[in-house]
Amino acid sequence: MGAGRGKAEEISEAVTSRRKQAREALPRGLSRPFLFFAWRRVPGPPKKTAPLKSPAHTRAVGLLVAAALCWSLGGLLIKAIAWPPLAVAGGRGLIAALFLAAVSRGLRFHFSRAQLLGAFSYAACTLTFCVATKLTTAANAILLQYTAPVWIALFGASLLGERATRADWFTIIAVLGGIMLFFSDSLALTGLLGNALALLSGVFFAGMVIALRRQKDGSPVESVILGNVIAFLVGLPWIIGAPMLPLAGWGALLVLGLVQLGFSYWLYTRAIRHVTALEGVLIPVIEPLLNPLWVLLALGERPTPKALAGGAIVLGAITLRGVVGLRGNSPRATH
Repeated sequence: MGAGRGKAEEISEAVTSRRKQAREALPRGLSRPFLFFAWRRVPGPPKKTAPLKSPAHTRAVGLLVAAALCWSLGGLLIKAIAWPPLAVAGGRGLIAALFLAAVSRGLRFHFSRAQLLGAFSYAACTLTFCVATKLTTAANAILLQYTAPVWIALFGASLLGERATRADWFTIIAVLGGIMLFFSDSLALTGLLGNALALLSGVFFAGMVIALRRQKDGSPVESVILGNVIAFLVGLPWIIGAPMLPLAGWGALLVLGLVQLGFSYWLYTRAIRHVTALEGVLIPVIEPLLNPLWVLLALGERPTPKALAGGAIVLGAITLRGVVGLRGNSPRATH
């Protein structure tokens, strides 16, 4: 009741103030009926509009899109390397670690809880996903890994103080439905172990993003470097036993390490400091949609109508969520 009375008093004071301004604007000698026209000429209070997010947030969204573009090269390049998946994961991890160490300044490996959690989550995410794609269909692996936004929406409030909104939950449901439709011709109920590992990869993906976001006031790139070193050490036995690659295979591995992982995470670790953790996984979800584009350009394989419809749903949901976020109606990220 007190809040309602206070609001009514504010409205009454505003009306009284506007009447006073109208009387003062009325020329002397004119009668009261002309007061109406003077009232119309007095401007009312300015309308409130949702403020735009900061330029840093807008740039961060662009960096996330660019990172997803780099990530999407993985599907096509991995097929060009005649190595076991763990060997590929270890080889590209070493190249990415060296690249990030070379281009990053002022590195500080303090081995804090957040830094180590980010490193192990990153390594576990990449390794489990590589194995999952071997044990189940690629469609299953991608769909189950992108359950990561659900885990962040559930635990982001308690771990980061970033509460998911209705718009976030709508976007998550739309994205998962769109990805399911996108890969509907390839989804399968077989490969139970592979599906479990893909789901676990999504949990580790969420853990990595949360850990990187917790380092927003510092430098999260150290976690990624450590994670790539861990991935290399795990994959080293498979690298030693792998056959010698041809020149094209080495070129694909080099691009995987430098661009698909190295440069992408150089972008991502800068973006995650200025967006919420949920934005950090929802915006790059365009990555699996771009994989068929590269296959189309390289091999001429055309996506099915279901894939096009699913992709349109995902892109529409992400675009709508991005517009809402830029207008400042999403949970604010700490800059």
